[in-house]
Amino acid sequence: MEGREILIGVTGGIAAYKSAILVSRLTQAGAGVSVVMTESAQELITPRTFQALTGRPVRVKMFEAPEPFPHLTPARKADIFCIVPATANILGKAACGIADDLVSTLILAFSGPILFAPAMNTEMWGKPAVQRNVRQLIQDGCIFVPPQEGHLACGETGTGRMADPEKIFEKISKILSEISD
Repeated sequence: MEGREILIGVTGGIAAYKSAILVSRLTQAGAGVSVVMTESAQELITPRTFQALTGRPVRVKMFEAPEPFPHLTPARKADIFCIVPATANILGKAACGIADDLVSTLILAFSGPILFAPAMNTEMWGKPAVQRNVRQLIQDGCIFVPPQEGHLACGETGTGRMADPEKIFEKISKILSEISD
């Protein structure tokens, strides 16, 4: 991980708190980590949390970034882009090429490996539209760490729980080792 640049996109799922655990683990392993967040994600976890963990500013709005091309600069610096958690909304946007916020625009601008760690209610995860979007993204070359079965924030039990941060960390490590060989 030492010297690698990782871009993390945090979207508005309750599992956003787990993304802080992942970011902490990545920085402790020596990676440079930059975080971008959707507006919905900010309802669940604050940008300051990520700023404290990374020592870097967190980008939250397309047109308030310090550089003239906020949708290109982070994309050009990163070795991998990880969307953690990946909501049904961001999966749909990415599968259809919709770019209406900073995270979805960066997905289109990023040319390296893109990893999604989905998290949502079981009913949402099982919807044909969501599964179609996942298949499309896999066909487009994106990588997934699938959701796990377990207790969900809504009180139900089923598939939709975001993978453990350590499992996502291991997948990122594997991808980075493969692209450096």
